[in-house]
Formats: sequence, structure tokens, C-alpha cells
Amino acid sequence: MPVSLVNPEELAPPVGFAHAAIGSGRYVAIAGQIGSDKTGRVVEPDDLVAQFRRALDNLLVVLRACGGEPEDLASLRIYTTNVPGYRAALRDLGAAYRERLGRHFPAMALLGVAALFDVGAQIEIEGVAFVGDPQ
Repeated sequence: MPVSLVNPEELAPPVGFAHAAIGSGRYVAIAGQIGSDKTGRVVEPDDLVAQFRRALDNLLVVLRACGGEPEDLASLRIYTTNVPGYRAALRDLGAAYRERLGRHFPAMALLGVAALFDVGAQIEIEGVAFVGDPQ
């Protein structure tokens, strides 16, 4: 596995994320993925959890196209236009996350934003991964 997660004892134990990740291999920057279908249309514009699921699925399609797997993710940035809705849906969001990425919790940030580029998008997820042997 090219990514090692770091959680210093001097900090509060992380819940659902790691404090840091160290990677080796090819650096892969994954552009922000939204809950859209193959045509780019936002699916279920009123369902934050459905958009989260689809955005993660889209991110994993990109990661796998680069030769990676979920455990290669070093960090994720999650942007949402609905922080209160995100907090309220944590149980369902966590289940959707674990269905796709298991118990691999890389360094993460959640950012509340006023709007996303795509109309109807409530979630956008971008990531960094380290795939394969260093080149």
C-alpha cells in the first residue's frame, strides 16, 4: 500500500479521517467530482446522500482509471452547499462512504461553500492518491 496514515498521540483521536497521510508512488490529483451521470447531469438534485454516493462512485472511477484503489487515497476534500444537511445525514453518509472505501479514512476536509459550478450540485469531492511504485 503506497499510503500510510499518521495520527499523532498528541492530537485528539480522529473520527472518520486521518490527521495526515504519507504516500509513495505516482501522485494522482483527482478533480472535483459531483453527483452526476455520464452526461454530466446532476442526479437527484434534492438528495444530498444520493449525490454523495454518486460523487464517490465517480471519484473511484477516475482513481481506478489511474490504476489505483481506495486505499491509495491520501486525502479527500469534500465541498458542500449544505453543511447543516451534511451534519444531519452523517449516519447515511458514513454508510455510503464505508460501502465504497471501507474503513480507509485518509486526511480529509469538509468545506461549506455558497455554491458549486454545476446547478443542483450539493456535493463535490476531490482527492489525492499515490498509485503504484515511485517513478
